[in-house]
Parts: sequence; C-alpha cells; structure tokens
Amino acid sequence: MAKKDKKPGRMRQLWRIYKITAKKDPTSVWLALLGMLISIAVGLLIAFLTSSPSSFTFWLWPVTGTTTGILIAMIVMSRRAERNAYMQIEGQAGAVGAVLDSQIRKRWSAVPTPIAVNAKTREAVYRMIGPAGVVLIGEGSSPRVTQMLEDEGRKAQRAVPGVTIHKLKVNQDQGGIRLHALLKTVYKLKKALTRSEVSAVLNRLSALGNSAAMPIPKGIDPNKVRAPKRKV
Repeated sequence: MAKKDKKPGRMRQLWRIYKITAKKDPTSVWLALLGMLISIAVGLLIAFLTSSPSSFTFWLWPVTGTTTGILIAMIVMSRRAERNAYMQIEGQAGAVGAVLDSQIRKRWSAVPTPIAVNAKTREAVYRMIGPAGVVLIGEGSSPRVTQMLEDEGRKAQRAVPGVTIHKLKVNQDQGGIRLHALLKTVYKLKKALTRSEVSAVLNRLSALGNSAAMPIPKGIDPNKVRAPKRKV
C-alpha cells in the first residue's frame, strides 16, 4: 500500500507562508531584516556599555538581541502575510466573515455568518459584541448597505436599549474601512460594557436569530495563505 502523504510540519508551513509573502510583498523582507538588525545592534550596544568583553554577560546580550531579532522578523512577516491574504479576498462576498472566523479577542463575540443579506447583491451585515457595545459591520459600498445597517441598528436598539451601537462599513471606497484594518478599528472603540453586561447583551441579541434572507458562504478561508493565528 502506498504511504499516505504526510501533512507539512509547522515550520515548513511557516516557511511556505513567508516565501509567498516575500514574493508578493518584497517590502516585508526589508522590514523584517531591519527589525532584526536593530535588535542585534541594541544587544551589542548594551553589551559594550555594561559589561567587560571577558564576562559571560557581555556575550549574553548579543545572543538575546539575536533571538529577539529573529522573533521580531517572524512577527513582521506574519502580520504582512495576514494583511496580504486579506487584501486578496477584499471585495468578495463573505470576506468579512473570513476575518471574523479567524482571530477574535476573548472578550469579543462574533460569528462568520451575516445577520442580514441582500439576496441580489450579496451585500451583508455582520455583528460583533464586546466591551465597546454592539458593532454592526456592513460589507459593500452601495446605499443599500447603509439602509441595512440602519435597520439592524434599530432591531438591536429595541432588544438592548441604552447599549452603544456602532455601524461600520467595509469597502475599498473613500470613507470605508479596509478589510485588513477591520479588527484594529473595532478594538480601538471606547469601552462601554463590563464583562457581565457583554454576556447579557450577547444572550439578548442571540434570541433575535438571523434575519438573512438567503445563505451566504462563511467567507473565503485564508488559511492557505495567511499567517498563523495570533493569541491576543
């Protein structure tokens, strides 16, 4: 019997991701190298300023700087890989769902399935719930998305009166939020709810169900090309 193909290991997967990123985004390589070199230089500088060349501490600082530099380079490449992956799917139906399905902070709750969908245009509205309140995310740039956001905002306000409702639009037009900047924008919103209040709001809005008129793909899964998930 033929042996089954083994899945590539973690390091091989990372290397493949970094090669794809370097090819599509050459700037990422220079940024990663710059971060690594700065870290090594800082380690050497501290070693010369604080220790004698014959001491153990003198050699410890360069090693620490090199290790830290490698870590910085990996972080830079991972984030650039993630950004490029999202830019590839930007503008496609379900792209916001792919973001919500990939990396959400523990205190936030979201599902990759939209709560409302326009059957003809496939423009959609998604919902996140967290310390900033309720965040409604419109996918698309037409006036219909604005109306959908307003409709879902009124439903949420009736279900959880007094809770802050944010409305964001993800698109490539002027005034819209780029896909790769979505979560960063959400996490910068001002805190309005405690942990227990977030749970109460989540329970109430979950009872509303999903008003989407038709099923929509959860999103283009960027696992094949994106960077590994980050724990935050």
